[in-house]
Amino acid sequence: MKHIAELTVRSYECDSYNHVNNAVYLNYLEFARMEFLHACGFDYKGIIKAGYYLYVTHIDIYYKASAVLDDKLFIEVKPVKLKNISGEFSQKIYKEDGTVCAEATVTWACVSSVTGRPAKLPEEFFVEGLLPEKN
Repeated sequence: MKHIAELTVRSYECDSYNHVNNAVYLNYLEFARMEFLHACGFDYKGIIKAGYYLYVTHIDIYYKASAVLDDKLFIEVKPVKLKNISGEFSQKIYKEDGTVCAEATVTWACVSSVTGRPAKLPEEFFVEGLLPEKN
């Protein structure tokens, strides 16, 4: 499943060069991943209640073009890998005209809230949307 979230750049996200600060792109990626999880029916509150957390363990991000105040941005989220304990998303942030601002690969892992150690994602949380699309 592919999901696209939308947002408009706000003034407090811009740095002294008047473009979106690189660190803010990580917030955009997080926002879009949460939107994705809601859209695919993943029970995020339920997994926490069941004693598990989903942690981002690694992000590779490539900045390609600047975004500025009032730019409308689209953040695409696609699952590309799903294992028992972890998974990977491909994400892209782009403007209305198609200009790509950033591309990222985000790796996540399921962790037990009791032990703090990696844990198998409980079967009831394997929703179809987390599965990578077959080419």
